[in-house]
Amino acid sequence: MTNLPRLFATLVFIASLCLAAPVIAKDRPIGENLSPEGYPPVYVHTINPNREVGLHVGDVLQRIVILRMQKPYKLLQTSLPLANTQKLRQNKKQGIEVHSVRLEQDEDGDYNVYTLDITYQIFTNNVVAKPAALPPEFVKVGGNGKIFQVRIPSWSFRISPLAVFGNVKIETDMSPYRGPLLLDSASHRYTLWSLLGVLGLSLVGLLYILGGRRWLPRMGGPFARAMRELRKLPADDAGLQRGVTRMHQAFNASGGGSVFTADEFIARRPGFEPIRDDIARFFQLSRTVFFDPKAKVELPQAPLEWLRQFCRRCRDCERGLK
Repeated sequence: MTNLPRLFATLVFIASLCLAAPVIAKDRPIGENLSPEGYPPVYVHTINPNREVGLHVGDVLQRIVILRMQKPYKLLQTSLPLANTQKLRQNKKQGIEVHSVRLEQDEDGDYNVYTLDITYQIFTNNVVAKPAALPPEFVKVGGNGKIFQVRIPSWSFRISPLAVFGNVKIETDMSPYRGPLLLDSASHRYTLWSLLGVLGLSLVGLLYILGGRRWLPRMGGPFARAMRELRKLPADDAGLQRGVTRMHQAFNASGGGSVFTADEFIARRPGFEPIRDDIARFFQLSRTVFFDPKAKVELPQAPLEWLRQFCRRCRDCERGLK
């Protein structure tokens, strides 16, 4: 019997906790019930612009309104705000126009869900910052023979002037309510990425044209390897003989067998047609070096230097750089 008061107090405490904590259904709609008293609930959730200050003439404001209502009630689309109409406040134009209105409809269990995307544009300016507001919107809901009106709340903001009127001391104009004025750098980022892409392609092109190793397809062919060796040869008769011999090896490897004339080689490798005359001059130089020293070959520069330049042109044809 001595424990009865303690047990009774415990039961009272548990009952008070149950009464203090309201029971919330898991499927309870998100938003505020803004329907008139005596009518089915209409839950409204608004997503307003993320900036309330620093707005100027010409800026576009986007406002999203989500309405959830029990079936069979539906939103009457004839009550939606009209595009290209001025908004009034106390029967006066604010310089704010409805730019566009877009409606999406969906279903969520026992609810009809409407997403209303409204954009407004500012058409007014002033010498000083002035308050403004997106006025409340009124939409109509119908169902079960009933029609009632739902008021979507207004949203206040401030319109800033394009230019400062008079002298302003910046240290006295640092309002904590003023948001940062950010510049849109999206176009500059796209331009930067485009230029980086062009730079990358240019570097790959230069690598393909000037590179001597097998980094990309069609690189590192017989003439590319010969070109690396010709650079190391001394500028004397022995170096010239070694250079001509190395070029013959490159022609044989590229043509798939021994070749001795320009026509024979080009018949196998038509891609070398642009340098037919130089190939014929090379075979004349080879005859002069190995068989007939008295034969004359007209070259625009020293034989070994011309041979290096000729090997480079052969390498370009080898890579398809005509």
